[in-house]
Amino acid sequence: MIYKVNSCSIYGINGYIVDVEVDLSNGLPGFDIVGLPDATVKESKERVKAAIKNSELQFPQKRITINLAPANIKKEGSVFDLAIAAGLLVSSMYFLEEEVRKTIFLGELSLDGTVKGIKGILPMCIEAKKQGFNRIITSNENAQEAALVCGLDVIGVNNLREMLGFLDGSLIIEPTIFSAEKLNCNDLDDWDFKDVSGQHTVKRALEIAAAGSHNVIMIGPPGSGKTMLARRIPSILPDMSFEESLEVTKIYSVAGLLKEDENLILKRPFRSPHHTISAASLVGGGRIPKPGEVSLSHFGVLFLDEMPEFPKHVLEVLRQPLEDECVTISRVNGTITYPANFMLISSVNPCPCGFYGDESNRCSCTPSQIKNYIGKISGPLMDRIDLHVEVKPVKFNDLSSEARSESSSSIKARINRARDIQLNRYSKDGIYFNSQLKPKQINQYCKIGLKEKALLKNAFEKFNLSARAFTRILKVARTIADLEGSDNIYINHIAEAIQHRSLDKKYML
Repeated sequence: MIYKVNSCSIYGINGYIVDVEVDLSNGLPGFDIVGLPDATVKESKERVKAAIKNSELQFPQKRITINLAPANIKKEGSVFDLAIAAGLLVSSMYFLEEEVRKTIFLGELSLDGTVKGIKGILPMCIEAKKQGFNRIITSNENAQEAALVCGLDVIGVNNLREMLGFLDGSLIIEPTIFSAEKLNCNDLDDWDFKDVSGQHTVKRALEIAAAGSHNVIMIGPPGSGKTMLARRIPSILPDMSFEESLEVTKIYSVAGLLKEDENLILKRPFRSPHHTISAASLVGGGRIPKPGEVSLSHFGVLFLDEMPEFPKHVLEVLRQPLEDECVTISRVNGTITYPANFMLISSVNPCPCGFYGDESNRCSCTPSQIKNYIGKISGPLMDRIDLHVEVKPVKFNDLSSEARSESSSSIKARINRARDIQLNRYSKDGIYFNSQLKPKQINQYCKIGLKEKALLKNAFEKFNLSARAFTRILKVARTIADLEGSDNIYINHIAEAIQHRSLDKKYML
């Protein structure tokens, strides 16, 4: 006879329903799992068998065949342990199959019957809700995360005996309710712009970048404050909406990077990989594909410190995700797409010694060394960066001044107002920031007058700008106008946007 229970698995960062079919037949006792299982899934039979016996429950002494459907997708991980055990308990008539028809079982089993937590439960629960299921049975470790999905009864259990007691009615377990009190809302008090002396031009550029999610490159000598300024960007990033938080949490849940007691990510990610990172680690992939740094930076910041120190082939893989806001990875078993809508912040020394163009120090590099160093950042990649900012060394008067700079909270208040303007403007377009505007939307939302067109034409011809640079200037100008609360883009907005597009020409020999 065949019995069926339901489970779920992950493909990319999305869940898909898996039917766990249990067939018991006469013959020599055996236990087989089919449906493209990996080694971890195949080992489930030993964990499940030991868990049932050690829970003092009867294990069927028949020939057992477990089918995980759909059978054309490779199954990975230990998520199916609980569903397989439930299927075997149904076959032993511990409870009826009708009682679990609208239930999803998610969890790993220990040999003593304890139900352990798994990675990626949030996207699985979202998919279960979409497919019409109304109940999830999982580990208490995962219950709070699963309870983020409204409309699902999340039943957290510690072991198989508790699950069985709940299903046969002998034990009452109330559905888990998501507790907002457990959310970690601590601000980054140690990194505040009020502690930054001088650098008013750079701080203004970073404010524009944060308001519109624009890419930034900072060029300047060592010790000018590039890294210090970049580290403070999270303190002014706009608040995340619930939809953004949920999508970021899905990625971190799949990657297994959610911290203990962190069920919902409220702060925008800030990722700063070392320059020895590989291309696969940056964009995702591997034998078993996982999200890379660009996806872990989704709706947040990817900071590349000393960008030319990264291998050129690694930097070049950024071109496609910067343009498409996603990464597509093809493997033998299928194609996976990860979201990658991030803000790129990079810092660059103008030459190997760092002092080319510095008024106070003499550069010791040859022209060929400077060209090879900066040349690691290709023209097409530089073209995808909206704001080019020169960071000059801080003067003594600025450092010794007792006057405090504007705080991050004050800057963030302006950025949140600009963000609200963008959310209202693009409510029907499904985008969050000006940087996401497509050509058709640019024509609709970035209209400019004759004087503005004349200034833009002059800059286009003088600096030999590309069509991509032209559209990015308009997007930045749109953000500057939003920061001022202006419905229209005026000539001063265009001028400020142009100011941040020509810096690379100074350092390109």
